[in-house]
Amino acid sequence: MQDLTVGIVQTIQHWENKKKNLTHFSKILEDHFHPNSPDLVLLPEMFNTGFSMNAEPLAEQMDGPSIGWLIDQAAKYNTQIGATLIIEENGNYYNRFVIADAKGIQSHYDKRHLFRMANEHQHFTAGEERTVHELKGWRILMQVCYDLRFPVFSRNRFENERQDYDLVIYLANWPEKRSYAWSNLLQARAIENQAFCVGVNRIGSDGNDILYSGDSAAYDAWGNLLYECPKKEKIVKILRLDHSILTEIRSKFPAYLDADG
Repeated sequence: MQDLTVGIVQTIQHWENKKKNLTHFSKILEDHFHPNSPDLVLLPEMFNTGFSMNAEPLAEQMDGPSIGWLIDQAAKYNTQIGATLIIEENGNYYNRFVIADAKGIQSHYDKRHLFRMANEHQHFTAGEERTVHELKGWRILMQVCYDLRFPVFSRNRFENERQDYDLVIYLANWPEKRSYAWSNLLQARAIENQAFCVGVNRIGSDGNDILYSGDSAAYDAWGNLLYECPKKEKIVKILRLDHSILTEIRSKFPAYLDADG
């Protein structure tokens, strides 16, 4: 298995303004990912609107303009791009995490745990299935924001002589006032699942005057901090995830063999 390069984009988002957000992220990609693009670029939750409950007017379908933008940008920079956005399907609205490349959407996951403190469960339909995306031999569990608080759902299962995934990703709009939980839970998910863990969060304030400090971070499979974005700063960081760390922990400390079923 090869090393994996991941680009973290920590930035502001423009409230319920798709055109402005697409222009904003286009400039970021142009400034940072040409000509050296990572294998996977990650944008914050609801990248094109901010974390809005205004689902019906903001929703798109899977052939909509924001999906088209993700595919076009992935093709332009020869990468894959992960982001969430509001998708309407059969009369239901989903906070959907998609991973796009030049050929289209390669994987998608509908947020399972809807944030009831913002009434997300009243506006969106919860997903039912986990999604593991494959890239360069890596198996990547796709998760969204509030999912981080539910360790059973993200448990790394040992099946068919291998672990279920190698990397878990959380795309988020996680408020500054609970940043301590964000950082501690990201590290915990890495340790307990013996997998890399990457969390990508926004900065600034949204249309509800909620403040976000970012704190986007990556941990290795031992739980060591690889990188943490400076608080409240716009930053793009490319990380290299070393596959040999997975081999090391799984051979030297195979705690997963004693996990509960």
